[in-house]
Amino acid sequence: MIAQTANSTASEFSQINPDICIVNYYTNFGKLGLHQDKDESESNLTKGLPFISISIGDTAEFMFGDTRDKDQATKINLESGDVLILGGESRLLFHGVSHVETNTAPSWLKEEMGIRPGRINLTFRQY
Repeated sequence: MIAQTANSTASEFSQINPDICIVNYYTNFGKLGLHQDKDESESNLTKGLPFISISIGDTAEFMFGDTRDKDQATKINLESGDVLILGGESRLLFHGVSHVETNTAPSWLKEEMGIRPGRINLTFRQY
């Protein structure tokens, strides 16, 4: 599984056996405010077990930080194929998507796979 392979390469994080995948689809106008993912068991959160996020499609500006203040958040672009892992001390960072950059997906995704404009995010977690 791609999530487990990604997790095993990030040796500073505890290994997980993902048992849930959350799929988010963002249109070209999609966004997701700063939030924390903390629905897992208290034990898993205390251990800092990571979640693994895989981006497919258009580039998104991803933001993260210690608070919900989007003006103070660090912002990075996540392109199609990027994998992001938040675990350990970073596990409970606030994070979100400020916007999606239109027409930035690799052309083969559109031509060969017929993917619609926008962005798909797959988030793997262990409950």
